[in-house]
Amino acid sequence: MPANLLILGGTTEAYDLADRLAGRGGWHVINSLAGRTANPRLPAGETRIGGFGGIEGLARYLAERSIRAVIDVTHPFAARMGWNAAEGCRLAGVPLLRLERPAWRPEPDDVWEPVETWAGAAEALRRLAARRVLLAVGRQELTHFTDVDDSWFLIRLVTPLDPKPAFQAAEWLYSRGPFALDDERALLDTWTIDTLVCKNSGGEATSAKLIAARERGIRVVMLQRPARPAEVARAATVGEALNWVDGLSGTSAYLDAEASPYQRGV
Repeated sequence: MPANLLILGGTTEAYDLADRLAGRGGWHVINSLAGRTANPRLPAGETRIGGFGGIEGLARYLAERSIRAVIDVTHPFAARMGWNAAEGCRLAGVPLLRLERPAWRPEPDDVWEPVETWAGAAEALRRLAARRVLLAVGRQELTHFTDVDDSWFLIRLVTPLDPKPAFQAAEWLYSRGPFALDDERALLDTWTIDTLVCKNSGGEATSAKLIAARERGIRVVMLQRPARPAEVARAATVGEALNWVDGLSGTSAYLDAEASPYQRGV
């Protein structure tokens, strides 16, 4: 009987991993989606949507579903889920792998302003006297910039917001990536952008804007990734994650260990 493997997903890599695991024997894939996207594309295998109820809720779910391994493939900025996954898997005695695409790194001609918080990004716009700014951030982060009064913003989102945050001067653009390099060049030129704000998500789907900015000497205010548990095993590619799965002994890497309170049903 296939063993249960939980993917904490929602990213491109998570969908790819689910597809590739579904075609292999020995594992039943369960995908967990946060539920922030309406009508999400469903990955291969079983899918659950919504939170677990914190660390103990996740640990209990792992025990109740007899999960034998967990792969955290959430977005690089979903830091809370990463910490919850590490502690929940520790409590339940389940092996955990973090699959995370490599971060972007500046090239010699890049003009990057690294920041650690969104408040720091807003302050950087003020300090740099940015005039025309492309905000390529999530909808939940927009409110950090509404009081940057001296900047005009081009705000790119996938879908409209209702209500919209109250910017003094802004234009709203709705489109879904990946974005072609020529399109990003045209966008920066058409709107005479002098500063780009984004998070260091990594990957190729949205990297064209950085190339276009580099070619034009446009400043990039780049939010750095939050810290995650250092003790968790890591993979940079789906192939490395599959090798980790293949390396698990039998159908479970923890069956020979002393049962945790959650495995004993305490």
